[in-house]
Amino acid sequence: MAHGQPARRVVDLLTGAWQAQALYAVAALDLPDHIAAGHTSAAKMAAATGSDQDGIERLLRLATAMGVFEDTADGYRLTPVGELLRSDDERSMRDMAVIYGEEFHRAWGEVVPALRTGTSGFALAFGTPLRGYLETEPGAGEKFQRAMNAGNVFFPDVLEAYDFSACRTVVDVAGGSGTLLATVLREHPELHGVLFDLPHVVPVAQEHLRSTVETGRWRTVGGDAFQQVPAGADVYLLSRILQDWDDQRCVQLLSVIREAMPDTGRLLVVERVIPTDGSGVLALLWDLHLLVAAGGRERTLDGYRDVLAAAGLRLESVTPMALETSLLVASPA
Repeated sequence: MAHGQPARRVVDLLTGAWQAQALYAVAALDLPDHIAAGHTSAAKMAAATGSDQDGIERLLRLATAMGVFEDTADGYRLTPVGELLRSDDERSMRDMAVIYGEEFHRAWGEVVPALRTGTSGFALAFGTPLRGYLETEPGAGEKFQRAMNAGNVFFPDVLEAYDFSACRTVVDVAGGSGTLLATVLREHPELHGVLFDLPHVVPVAQEHLRSTVETGRWRTVGGDAFQQVPAGADVYLLSRILQDWDDQRCVQLLSVIREAMPDTGRLLVVERVIPTDGSGVLALLWDLHLLVAAGGRERTLDGYRDVLAAAGLRLESVTPMALETSLLVASPA
């Protein structure tokens, strides 16, 4: 490595958080929306956001260097990255940028105590675990669901990774807003779906499903997945849920699903798999983020095999998808 490169690498790593916070500022101030509305100069954006013009100019300059905007003779324009931060884009990642810049940024400030104690940084920063915060803080649950939806760009990959054509019923366990279930149902009009989640989450899912899937092809059920889930479906979906729990609780959850599954059923698990060859930095970042944010973890492929086997399930296949996620297909052992 050439002289000076190690120091530059350290500086680049240290200032990565500054880039993330700059992106958060862009999203929180709705600059992409203002540009889309024709406010393409720093002066107009400062006026529209009630901000200091010099500060906005400096933020725009940095965001342009980061590839979020393009500075043209006619003012600032959105790049494809900037388009994803518009609030009205169907692929919008704005809410993801906001929650990462606010709640999760504060949680990461407690990373060292979290590592020393094994307690989530979120609980240390906010005085309550993430789940409690989402249930009690006004608007937090909806904000979190929107942020989760923003990170779901890999959902269409599930349709490529698994053949649903022989299936008639699908249950999305802890299905959140219903985005994954809706993605599957829209592609396969012969399917009927059930979204199962905690009672306070169900209304959010109902709103999304009503707007995306015709009535009569889906229903929602509220309950505790660690106790019981709807039985007899051809396919069960479990997207980014095992990452939130330790092995014991994962086995408990998977055992409940196994009990509900017919012997011909399949469980589709969407998670990030930690590589054992040192590659895949994104999965490793998420693994540490899960400790900081919720006390959870990503797992190696052997780790997933172990919790599945302990619940009477056998891993059949693994298919890589976007953003270093994978689809794990499991069947009754």
